[in-house]
Amino acid sequence: MSGAAPEHSQAVRFVLDGEVITAHDVGPTTTLLQYLRDTLGRCGTKEGCAEGDCGACTTVLGELRGDRIEYRAVNACIRFLPTIDGKEVITAESLSASDRAPHPVQQAMLDCHASQCGFCTPGFVMSLFAQYLQHPRVSREQAVEALSGNLCRCTGYRPILDAAVRMGEYPEPATWSRADAHSDARKARLQSLQRETSLELSAHPGFFAPLTIEELASRYAEHPHSLLLAGGTDVGLWVTKQLNDLPPMIYLGEVAWLNTIVITDRSMTIAAGMSLAEAFAAIVAYYPMLAELADRFASVPIRNSGTLCGNIANGSPIGDAMPILIALGASVQLRCKDRVRSMPLEDLYLGYQKKALTSGEFVQSVSIPLPVADRLVASYKISKRYDQDISAVCAGYAFDIKEGRIENARIAYGGMAATPKRAARTEAALIGKPWSRDSIAAAIAHLGKDYQPLADMRAGADYRLQVAGNLLLRFHAEHCGQTATLRVHDAAAAAD
Repeated sequence: MSGAAPEHSQAVRFVLDGEVITAHDVGPTTTLLQYLRDTLGRCGTKEGCAEGDCGACTTVLGELRGDRIEYRAVNACIRFLPTIDGKEVITAESLSASDRAPHPVQQAMLDCHASQCGFCTPGFVMSLFAQYLQHPRVSREQAVEALSGNLCRCTGYRPILDAAVRMGEYPEPATWSRADAHSDARKARLQSLQRETSLELSAHPGFFAPLTIEELASRYAEHPHSLLLAGGTDVGLWVTKQLNDLPPMIYLGEVAWLNTIVITDRSMTIAAGMSLAEAFAAIVAYYPMLAELADRFASVPIRNSGTLCGNIANGSPIGDAMPILIALGASVQLRCKDRVRSMPLEDLYLGYQKKALTSGEFVQSVSIPLPVADRLVASYKISKRYDQDISAVCAGYAFDIKEGRIENARIAYGGMAATPKRAARTEAALIGKPWSRDSIAAAIAHLGKDYQPLADMRAGADYRLQVAGNLLLRFHAEHCGQTATLRVHDAAAAAD
């Protein structure tokens, strides 16, 4: 940026306990966890795994969204400090100062004997606090989902879940009640931190947070070797676990245009800044059969930070979102400067960690077709753990059935090749055949021609091939006798 630097352009500002914290000369890869513990002395936030897996570092972020504040639990251990600029941070210490009684979430944990060694407790409290702000009463099922990213080694989950269900029974506190969390004073304080010029940090390796899509595209075209940063749920590990030295970063999270979902009569387009939580909510509204996949995609704090387009742009062969998106016929919009082109998602991947992107080009959005009549859709994930685990095999299916025959079949798997990939030969063997178990069983033999899976710590090659076939049989077994799982008018009603 030329000329004199605007005030605060080289400082990260956020709200903590009603006070604006200004972090000068902070390294762009400094994590929120490090800053809380090492600089601010907030040692209730713990480091356990340093990869967003155990939840000991969980904090809650408040972010202005229009005229409201959205609160969400995130993993502080892999969240870079500059990405919380203009937001509010809530830690376990925030909930009860020395002159106040414990917050209802904390009191419920005490009364239900939900803590032993206490190391994991602040993280559990913060995950539950986010639920407390969102729901007057939390069901056991909601608590199980909210705590999928929090690990306890000694207490056991029963008393923690009891506390989750019970916390709504206590009188609301004066501070950090639901009304207080959304007060005009808190909104005004956050509004005062919103920037008119982009945040830019010169400290190594460099950090730039453009405010417009044009500014982002121009910057990346000029500096194509920069690292595009969205949620950081993968990039954070490059620093905390691999100890890599990153290139200059361009942050997508402040570009308003990228925080949108546009729905037409045929498709939904999810821009690159939308979190996994928001993206999956939109998808599941039209495809409710994908709710389990959404719930099992990492944990709530990871879904609150990570983005769907980030998962797509990463191109991991075991990324859980891609198989079903490929099966549905999704396309990606790629931008370089002012030029935008579209391509089928399946064509984006050329090989392991190789993508069909030109220099300075990035994934701007993904478009997903809406449901059509007589289309059967499903996705299945096989992993060693049910929650928060990497897939051995992930399958996506979209079949068009007309008059008892397979008119069209789209099958895609993750974990079976160097990229998420369609089963072209298997699809061809099914099209035009009766919608029957015999047709499926005969087509399964072609999976061995479509894939030559590797053996690794998650599964052997033979196991993966067998599971891929079994999942196709499962798809038929769950949908035989049906002509459509979801009609178009049902999807529209679900979205409303």
